[in-house]
Amino acid sequence: MRAILTVIGKDKVGIIAGVSQKLAALEINILDVSQTIMDDYFTMMMMLSMDKNSDFEKIKAELNEVGKDMGVSIKVQNEEIFNAMHKL
Repeated sequence: MRAILTVIGKDKVGIIAGVSQKLAALEINILDVSQTIMDDYFTMMMMLSMDKNSDFEKIKAELNEVGKDMGVSIKVQNEEIFNAMHKL
């Protein structure tokens, strides 16, 4: 299964490292990543690949906790849902 992860928040050292380390611990592969800093705000989008039997709700909860600890917003959505929501 593929998923889209977004991270938004005030820029600070360690955001990419923290998110990447958690994804590795969850055995989730990063397929693609795009990140930028706009003024003092960090934004990142990742395309992820995970086992189709992964506990998606648990993954979302764990990434949400990482975001809270770092002071950023982390959202993850199934790619199919993300694509359906962004079609015109």
